[in-house]
Amino acid sequence: MIPGVLAVRVPMLYWALVFLIIAIVAGALGFGGLAATAGSIAHILFVVFLVFFLVALIGGLMARRGPPVY
Repeated sequence: MIPGVLAVRVPMLYWALVFLIIAIVAGALGFGGLAATAGSIAHILFVVFLVFFLVALIGGLMARRGPPVY
């Protein structure tokens, strides 16, 4: 477990979920502009989190491979 890696990713996903909940509540209360803004922020943060996850996943798979056998 690498503390620096998880410390960056967990809060980003947390904030994406927070903005998603704000967007849902604001949309239910009729604040369309606020809901759209919070939804956009949640979407952007989620995409950034997803890109970081895929890079870490590919990097982890590449690191697990052994040396080539000739």
